[in-house]
Amino acid sequence: MNGAAPPEEDDEDDASRADRSGEIKLPPTLESSGPVPEKAEIVIVGGGVMGLAIAYYLSTMGLEDVVVVERGYLAEGASGRNGGGVRQQWATEINIRLMQQSVELCQRFAVDIGVNVWFRQGGYLFLARSAKEVARLEKNIALQNRCGVATRMLDPQGAKQIVPEIDLTGIVGASYNPTDGILFPWPFLWGYARQATAHGVRIFTQTPVTGLTKRSQGGYDVVTERGTIAARRVINACGAWSPTLAKMIGVEIPTFPIRHEICSSEPLKPFLKPMVSELASGLYCSQSMRGEIVGGVTIPGHASTYAKTSTLEFLATYSRRLVKLMPILGDIKILRQWAGPYDQSPDGNPILAPTREHPDFFLACGFVGHGFMMAPIVGKLYAEWLTGGTKHEIFERYTLDRFDDGSGSAHPKEDFNIG
Repeated sequence: MNGAAPPEEDDEDDASRADRSGEIKLPPTLESSGPVPEKAEIVIVGGGVMGLAIAYYLSTMGLEDVVVVERGYLAEGASGRNGGGVRQQWATEINIRLMQQSVELCQRFAVDIGVNVWFRQGGYLFLARSAKEVARLEKNIALQNRCGVATRMLDPQGAKQIVPEIDLTGIVGASYNPTDGILFPWPFLWGYARQATAHGVRIFTQTPVTGLTKRSQGGYDVVTERGTIAARRVINACGAWSPTLAKMIGVEIPTFPIRHEICSSEPLKPFLKPMVSELASGLYCSQSMRGEIVGGVTIPGHASTYAKTSTLEFLATYSRRLVKLMPILGDIKILRQWAGPYDQSPDGNPILAPTREHPDFFLACGFVGHGFMMAPIVGKLYAEWLTGGTKHEIFERYTLDRFDDGSGSAHPKEDFNIG
């Protein structure tokens, strides 16, 4: 949510400092030097919020000998480069149900994890500019209401009551759910890391995986620049880089990176309570606890790339759309701009569970930019299953096998994947 460097480490408790000053240090037990262990029960490749959430829940459910390897630093990838939105407004029942549980976990995060992530439930306001978009929202709202989500349809004046600064020109309707929210990505990620290490997980940063080979006696050799780990099971939580790891054992994953940009303004007096998202353009914006306007917009035809560089095209497009929607923001200054890759799957749904040929190689990828908000519940469900508990239906529904015939998924696509 911001582009500053993380604060220096000291001996003060993370949670108390977060409550008082808004800062949090990295966990003191990250390992950025020295050799990796010779063996592990589970190696999680990828130190983003998905990998760390899985690691945390595995450790709290009693699984020992869990190792996380991250090629760079924590929050380097998409987990540290997003707007922090957490919503229950989805178009499929399974995602609505998952996000209801994820929101509950976010509500308890400060108590369970001991880190303040400033989770604030100001709602999500989706704006429609056509009758077709209104029909989509109405259909989704009916499903959300059946699931117990309090989303309601608004006319333009109703949307303006939520955010008076909106220019209603061209707005024909909106949906609003007051219990959707926003949190601060960095402490969310570091909180999972801090508690995972406290429960015995070893997290190795600056540790690229250079090879992955299947062992004849079962499991895998995870080859890194700091040694080889004999792992009984491997979880691929590399986000947009997941296909690279999978190819090392001959597994093809049909995901691809889509670069998305985001920016942050100077601090303003608080006025914007919900996340506001415009269906037609993919524009979204919210206001941080420090008063910054944080947002982005879809750029049609954006190339598949891992580049994290910023572009003038994005800034110009975002500025035009934002000022059209809220003219009051015409004179604000943009202080930071950055980019990161979405992990795009062909049908907009995640790819989970092991592959058919490799029953000990588990996938956690293809979340199309929403792995951040789904990480709490997916991490918990993965850990329950891998420690002998119930296998949730997502691990049957969202397997890699659904793409075997080359025609894409048999499951319905989410009809909007923004914000």
